[in-house]
Amino acid sequence: MATETITLGGGCFWCTESVFKEVQGVLDVESGYSNGELPRPSYEQVCTGRTGHNEVVRLQFDPEQIGLREILEIFFVVHDPTTLNRQGNDVGTQYRSGIYLDNPAQEPVAREVIAELAGHSSAPIVTEVLPLANYWPAEEYHQDFFEKNPHQGYCMAVAAPKVAKFRKTFSRLAKP
Repeated sequence: MATETITLGGGCFWCTESVFKEVQGVLDVESGYSNGELPRPSYEQVCTGRTGHNEVVRLQFDPEQIGLREILEIFFVVHDPTTLNRQGNDVGTQYRSGIYLDNPAQEPVAREVIAELAGHSSAPIVTEVLPLANYWPAEEYHQDFFEKNPHQGYCMAVAAPKVAKFRKTFSRLAKP
């Protein structure tokens, strides 16, 4: 089976991860950091906002089950691509909206989806589209965070509503 990989930054990686773990055809979701300057950054370093890294999820998916376009449509529904360096109360460059490409063939799809979204948005889309650079996995305690901590306050207030929105909007793409 041929798989593809795409890396997405849409605010706190706990939230983005919690949604994409539910998507049919997504085989693996890993929280991490990308497109910053520091090699092998820690969560504490990224949280300072001085490393240039973004909190991201790296998705491995089966393109025969779900296409990149559908993944990006989900991505744009579950985060706000019009707020620069912010998602809700999470503020800083580490929470910016970004699509980080695994291969150049993904760029036209990303640009097309953004152009379509921009045509229906009253605010500018600020999502950056760049080749993936300097990716590093987040610490183990961040992996599967929502799944392990569903009753934690942030998860209940922020992640759970994003999962619910995904299930409502994209029920046909949800894992059984």
